[in-house]
Amino acid sequence: MSVPGGDDAETPVGEVPPAPGTDYEFLRGALDEAGADAFVHVGDRFDDDLRYLTRFSGPDRDYAFVFAGGTGTLCAPALFGEQAVREFPGDRVRTEALSDPAGVRAAAVLDEAIDGSGTVLVPRRLPHDAAVYLEDAGYDLVSTDAVDRARRRKSDDELACLRFTQRAALRGMARAETVLAEAVPDGDVLRWESAPLTTERLRREVNAAIAAAGARDAGNSVVGAGPTCADLHFTGDDDVAPGETVLLDLSPRGPHGYYGDVTRTFVVGEDGWGRRAYVAVESAREAALERVEAGTPAHRVHEEAAAELAAFGFEVDSTERGFTHGVGHGVGVSLHEGPSLRADDPLEAGHVVTIEPGVYDPERGGVRLEDLVVVTDDGHEILAEYPFSSTPRER
Repeated sequence: MSVPGGDDAETPVGEVPPAPGTDYEFLRGALDEAGADAFVHVGDRFDDDLRYLTRFSGPDRDYAFVFAGGTGTLCAPALFGEQAVREFPGDRVRTEALSDPAGVRAAAVLDEAIDGSGTVLVPRRLPHDAAVYLEDAGYDLVSTDAVDRARRRKSDDELACLRFTQRAALRGMARAETVLAEAVPDGDVLRWESAPLTTERLRREVNAAIAAAGARDAGNSVVGAGPTCADLHFTGDDDVAPGETVLLDLSPRGPHGYYGDVTRTFVVGEDGWGRRAYVAVESAREAALERVEAGTPAHRVHEEAAAELAAFGFEVDSTERGFTHGVGHGVGVSLHEGPSLRADDPLEAGHVVTIEPGVYDPERGGVRLEDLVVVTDDGHEILAEYPFSSTPRER
């Protein structure tokens, strides 16, 4: 695969980085600030806060994390004991049978650590039954957003994981662009390898390339053609016809739990609206990136992109056409996490956000361009670069 300019799409994806550890210093600070005695969270492998806290990737049933007395404890089902010991970066793993609910097991750890009473910080998304078990055991619960805030600033190890997955996403994008470049018009359809090209065929090629690079599509490979480009999360099947936009938004997940997120739009054949929209979105992307640096109020980034698109004559802050969404969001162990680029809070070094302006017309299609960037003290860094071209090329 050859990509002009030595972009990251041709850079070897490399060895899978190990899952980062978790520095629990932020929990110590939250406990001190609240005058609390412990922190507890309960959930399963699909709870990204718990994945961040424990780096434990299973099971699909509730387990508990307890931080008390400066010690982090993972209460894992016995069947997953070896995996828990291998993955958990904290101090202690307790493996138990599943006869007791995770909230009861967490209360037992607290009873040992803080003598059966005290104030416990919990995330806002703690399961209701776990909260009831903890309160019945005599603990006062106080909600905290400490985990949300900690997840926003990425460590160097987390950035390595994000780069890995983003490079896998770029491999998928390069495969899609090559297929589009090879496709040939045949009346009102495009043909590739002697069969009509559809968004589903294109998605399968993308997902195979992502898997070969060491990540998984996680059901997040959005591929739209023509009007379905205006559906921001289209994962259905649609014919790809000459003279319309093709939008690919790829968000795979790496084995360590960290996501990538990249979008490119190609104009296959002649499409005057699509090419005008592409120029406008490319300009909005550049305007937004100029605002990305530590200390900038996050909403300014969105406002710059919106102003640029309005100058090109597109509607902004509409729900149907034009610029219909925010210019970006945080990415980490969740595909969408803080910070929001519509928030008042300033950006901080270590924040990882998407920059993804777009414009849409339900009758014509849509154009979106997206990169993943990390905020630095004096600007930003694109985590993995992919070239820009409205006309698809073989990569």
